[in-house]
Amino acid sequence: MVSTVALQLVAALALFLLGLEELSRTLRALESVRVREWLARLSGAPWLALLTGLWVTALLDSSSAVIVLLIALVDSRTLAFENALGIVLGANIGTTVSSQIIALNVGRLAPVVLLVGVIGQLLVHSERMALRFRVAIGVGLIFTGLEQLEAALQPLREAPAVLAWLDSLTDPARGIFAGGLLTLVIQSSSATLGVAIQLCIAGLMSLPAGVAVMLGAEIGTCADTLVASLGRSRAALRVAVFHLLFNVVSVVLGALCIGSLVAAATALSPAAGPGRQLANAHTLFNTVAAVLVLPLLPWAARALGRAIPDRGEPQPSCAASSQS
Repeated sequence: MVSTVALQLVAALALFLLGLEELSRTLRALESVRVREWLARLSGAPWLALLTGLWVTALLDSSSAVIVLLIALVDSRTLAFENALGIVLGANIGTTVSSQIIALNVGRLAPVVLLVGVIGQLLVHSERMALRFRVAIGVGLIFTGLEQLEAALQPLREAPAVLAWLDSLTDPARGIFAGGLLTLVIQSSSATLGVAIQLCIAGLMSLPAGVAVMLGAEIGTCADTLVASLGRSRAALRVAVFHLLFNVVSVVLGALCIGSLVAAATALSPAAGPGRQLANAHTLFNTVAAVLVLPLLPWAARALGRAIPDRGEPQPSCAASSQS
């Protein structure tokens, strides 16, 4: 039974990841030029940069994609390093949109969404319209993966060892380690949150354990941006380091206040199940952390500038900074 359940879980997760990749890649193809322009122009003030990062990440459904794009823009001196920091904060909030959608538990809509996407792509002749129907295919694959994941988790109710291990994740250190490791392996914090939310919905994971796993995913997601900064300019490296430090510090503080975070998420939707409450905790945690750090961005930029100084590299031009 264990091997069968494991295979079903792997297949469900693969479908979910495939849907995420298809959705993210298609949205980037649709909006790549506009997104670059928006990121470069709408980041002059920290609060505006935060809002820009929020809705661009919600649009592209990937905070890693947005931050990797930021690193490329800063490396090419299209965007000033200082202006990128607010967008990083906004991207951390924007990534919580996917967890809210996952918590809706809309897997039963998957066949309809997939059918609309496939038929639409076959019938249209416009490349741009075909891309829009591919968005529906990506969403349908995500919903299918969630539905399959929910079905695959059911037999685990009869596995005491698995239940005991999931219960042990209530310990913040274990939960954070598990969430970080899973995110590092599958390279998707959204997928980690998807698994945790489904476990909560199935009654296999408690809300405190889910919150701990969510905190770990916040650290694991930094791997992509650190890799993307290798071989880049010092300014681009500062963006990746800021992302890592912000996530690590906020996760440490979140772990110390995990009881309050669980209580607040429960209070936001007391009648909802733990899946919705975990999505609420994700949104609440990232939003509060970003808002608290926003006024400190000028200080953070100066500190990172001293810690990672330039090595004779040209600074962003005045024109590029004014556009930002």
